[in-house]
Amino acid sequence: MRVHIAVRHMSSFEADKIQYYLSSLPFVKKADVNERTSNAIVFYDSSCRNDLIQAFSEYSESTDVAVPEHTGRDLRIEYEDRMFFHIAGKLVRSFIIPLSIRKVIIYLKAVPYIIKGLKCLLSGKLEVSVLDATSIAVSLLRGDHATASNVMFLLEMGEMMEDWTHKKSVDDLARAMSLNVDKVWTLSSDGQEVLANISDIKENDRIVVRTGTMIPLDGVVCSGDASVNQAAMTGESEPVHKIEGSLVYAGTVIDEGELVITVQKAQGQGRYDRIVAMIEESEKLKSESEAKAAHLADRLVPYTLGATLLTWLFTRNATKATSILMVDFCCALKLAMPISVLSAMREAGDYKISVKGGKFMEAVAEAKTIVFDKTGTLTHATPKVAKVVTFGDNHEDEMLRLAACLEEHYPHSIANAVVKAAEVKGLTHEEKHTRAAYIVAHGISSTIDGKKVCIGSHHYIFEDEKCTVPSGFTEKFDSLPPEYSHLYMAIGEELAAVILIEDPLRDEAPSVIRRLKEAGFKNVVMMTGDSDRTARSVAEKTGVTGYFSEVLPEDKANFIRKEHEAGRKVIMIGDGINDSPALSEADAGIAVSTGASIAKEIADITISSDDLGVLLTLRDLSTGLMRRINLNYNSIIGFNSFLIIMGMLGIFTPTTTAFLHNASTIALSMKSMTNLLED
Repeated sequence: MRVHIAVRHMSSFEADKIQYYLSSLPFVKKADVNERTSNAIVFYDSSCRNDLIQAFSEYSESTDVAVPEHTGRDLRIEYEDRMFFHIAGKLVRSFIIPLSIRKVIIYLKAVPYIIKGLKCLLSGKLEVSVLDATSIAVSLLRGDHATASNVMFLLEMGEMMEDWTHKKSVDDLARAMSLNVDKVWTLSSDGQEVLANISDIKENDRIVVRTGTMIPLDGVVCSGDASVNQAAMTGESEPVHKIEGSLVYAGTVIDEGELVITVQKAQGQGRYDRIVAMIEESEKLKSESEAKAAHLADRLVPYTLGATLLTWLFTRNATKATSILMVDFCCALKLAMPISVLSAMREAGDYKISVKGGKFMEAVAEAKTIVFDKTGTLTHATPKVAKVVTFGDNHEDEMLRLAACLEEHYPHSIANAVVKAAEVKGLTHEEKHTRAAYIVAHGISSTIDGKKVCIGSHHYIFEDEKCTVPSGFTEKFDSLPPEYSHLYMAIGEELAAVILIEDPLRDEAPSVIRRLKEAGFKNVVMMTGDSDRTARSVAEKTGVTGYFSEVLPEDKANFIRKEHEAGRKVIMIGDGINDSPALSEADAGIAVSTGASIAKEIADITISSDDLGVLLTLRDLSTGLMRRINLNYNSIIGFNSFLIIMGMLGIFTPTTTAFLHNASTIALSMKSMTNLLED
């Protein structure tokens, strides 16, 4: 349905507001609003025509609609206007301004190009700016003002289109990488911690962030001490020590410690610009193929100049020589390759896959070994509490209440299951315990009513903490059902409860493992801290080529290191804090979206927890990207070589080669922005 909106002028915000309003309707498949014509085009379920008409009639300026801070519309309008005035200016100069004045304008416009080329030469470099300056200068010296004018017009248009395609790709990707945090712990005036929606947080509110958790908002530390991983925002490789008075940024993660932060900026403010800067500056974007293309582009400039000089020496024809100068490999190679990568990363976002750089997609395309953590990856990210087995005089509900009180501060899949079980039973609680300390790959410890409380793995409770089973309960302990994962809780060095976790296998896991093998992965491995009994059962059901049980975080990282020594690229998939070392060690670390924030921060790629099948989509996208990069590479070298030959033979004029070169660069860049996968 096409609907004309009766307004004299529509701003970009008004167009965005209507578009997002329409897109939010459940029966609308797609909506597009043109701010220039005030028309809305809506694709919708044909059975809901009356509902759509009703929705239009109910819309008003006061309608509450959530519109992102950056939608890409303003960027598109800016470049549309720039292109229009560029072309209109050329037409005005050609048909209205007298020739004598037009020549003065041409010389003035040529000066910046010639200066840029001279600066490049004086710095000892031979780059594309030298080619541009030489071609314009030669045309002017020959009195061929029309050619010089046309070349500068095409160069400006090419630069404009290149700038737009790159900025659009970065803009699309930055919006896809927006922060997704729903809840945050706030500190009330009486010192109580309250879990609140992030949308309700205002400036000067105080929030609490702990180990392994993402800092959701910009602010200043008002108390606490922590090491913060802020590589994604600032590029710093080492965690930064934060104390009272330190600035902290949204999207960074606490490696260790705890902070109380006074919020300076509400949700969304400032993050988009930092993500754009990170995308543009981070070397992570550079895949080996991109680096190879950029290096080759610079190396080919002297050959283009050499071909120009030889042509002039042999033919004494300046037109033929100038035609060669109009062609350079640099623009296309340096533009099409990054745009291909940015576009692939943006397309990955459409499938709920967030990729931090091109080299990680290259690694996914080339990897032969893939390593899975078990809990939250091969099994469901939302395990459930099946039962709470108590020991001593402890009551089941009280033990579940205490476990939830501890686990809610360090969310991961099993912690979320405990908190959810308490919530379902209506077991609310006050924060009676002292600061909860997280011990990686082991558990959580705290103190309540003067007694130490520990919750975690069998190894942590019985070997590290030396806790014991209460007298008379040994038989009950030995008869714990083996089909469940066990979470142990001790109070005062004595086992108080065992929470039985139902960790059902993902329905799609076996088929995904089989298809990953078909896609070229030779070694599909599962590594877990669970018992051998549990691990063997999951391995048999999924069909992995091998498994390792009762492993520590460093064991996973060591396995990946050994694979590297054997010359194999490795992908690691995990969701917990204990997966972080392996995610960092892998060529491409992949975190599950519902996992710990530190895992998602360290990981190079984040996938949706809804379906493991996105791994196959990621593999297809990555292999498709590498095919596109190779095709672009061959096309650029082939077509531009053809233009050089045509220029040498005098078949193409300088204006023609300049036009065809810029047109091919723009066409290839636009093609590189298209989707790799069929819808």
